[in-house]
Amino acid sequence: MKAVLRRLTPQSLAGQLILVVALALLVAQAISFTMVYRERQRQILTGAAAPAVVRIVDALDRSASGQDIRSRVTFSESQPALGGEHRPDIERRATDMLADFQEPALKVLAYADDVPARQNRWRALRERARGEHVHDGPRRDRRLTMAVEYEAGKWVSVQSRIDSDPPRFGGWLIGQTIILYVIVLLPLAWIGRRLARPLNDLTGSAQQFAASGSADPVEERGPGDVRELTTAFNAMRGRIFAMLDEKDRMLGAIGHDLRTPLASLRVRTESVEDEGERARMSETIEEMNRMLDDILALARAGRSMEPVQKVDLSALADAVVEDFLELGAPVDLIEGDRVIGSARPQLIRRALRNLIENAIKYGERAHVWVRHDGNQFYIAVEDEGPGIAEDRMEEMMQPFTRLEGSRNRETGGAGLGLALVRAIMAEHHGTLKLENRAEGGLRASLILPG
Repeated sequence: MKAVLRRLTPQSLAGQLILVVALALLVAQAISFTMVYRERQRQILTGAAAPAVVRIVDALDRSASGQDIRSRVTFSESQPALGGEHRPDIERRATDMLADFQEPALKVLAYADDVPARQNRWRALRERARGEHVHDGPRRDRRLTMAVEYEAGKWVSVQSRIDSDPPRFGGWLIGQTIILYVIVLLPLAWIGRRLARPLNDLTGSAQQFAASGSADPVEERGPGDVRELTTAFNAMRGRIFAMLDEKDRMLGAIGHDLRTPLASLRVRTESVEDEGERARMSETIEEMNRMLDDILALARAGRSMEPVQKVDLSALADAVVEDFLELGAPVDLIEGDRVIGSARPQLIRRALRNLIENAIKYGERAHVWVRHDGNQFYIAVEDEGPGIAEDRMEEMMQPFTRLEGSRNRETGGAGLGLALVRAIMAEHHGTLKLENRAEGGLRASLILPG
């Protein structure tokens, strides 16, 4: 139910603002309609009961003072027999009106029926003037017969006509509601749009920064509060870019300063007479170089200057596998259909290389395959090792994290490979997925959006 309501509810600020105000207006109009309707009904009942009540009060006053009683008012010593539709609503209103005239009644009876209407050309003229339909056939009037017991066993009754078709006000109320909605919601929609545009610009700039590490400044427009927010965002954007540029310059300087002594050490190892010692020193220097490259690459993740382009992912994987085969590494590519996707090829190449190196180090052998499934592209590397415990999958993708036991520290590495791969996939809006295979070994998949 919540999911359905969430889908039906507007997600934009302007839409939610208009929805809330529209619902508030609807509730206000419903309350107003109820109050107007009740008052209207009271007026209709008053209009129906008033002529009869006035004539009864007049007759009682004349009778008490000994004056002549006007016609169509009947006094009786017993309850008169009345027929037609019983109208308790008119009875209640008549009782209240008699009390207001200080003529309390013991009992009030009211019945309505239809009688042939008298010819009234003035009524026909009024109906034509109002645009109402004029009945061509015989008309019937609504007659009200009211009897009041003013003393025990003494009744007075009178007949009067009531409006059989009271004026309707539903159409008027609907028209009023439509006008109110137009007057209120149109300016509100304009204000909401004026608020939403700069906020959409802010959202787009933030998303652009998250995707590419760069973002255009946002035009400062809209209401004052929104302009202040935009100004603050632009200032924050400038400071972040300045910090990132400073970081890149610092990392470049660190990389240069560290590679210089490493190169010097590499030269000095040539003077070591012990061949085994010289090999171990050279291996250590190479490991430090690789570690430095990984640290710098991880630090610069999300700031790649390489553009996204259409890439033959199958050919890219084949080229990487060929590089390993030339070095005699145990790796193979499982043939499949040609897969074309959008990516930064150098970054994907590096991510795939890291996965293959891990598979060879920890799983003895690497099997690579590429496929397109729905709206996603998969580049997977499978090994024949012991796999990773399910509760440590996420931990293994953190920087400087390594497994003990079968994946021990003797195999080398600083625990940056998977962290760098995940950073590369985040830059592509993709994911790195690790899972143990049912037949044994680990499968590491690069999942790219289609």
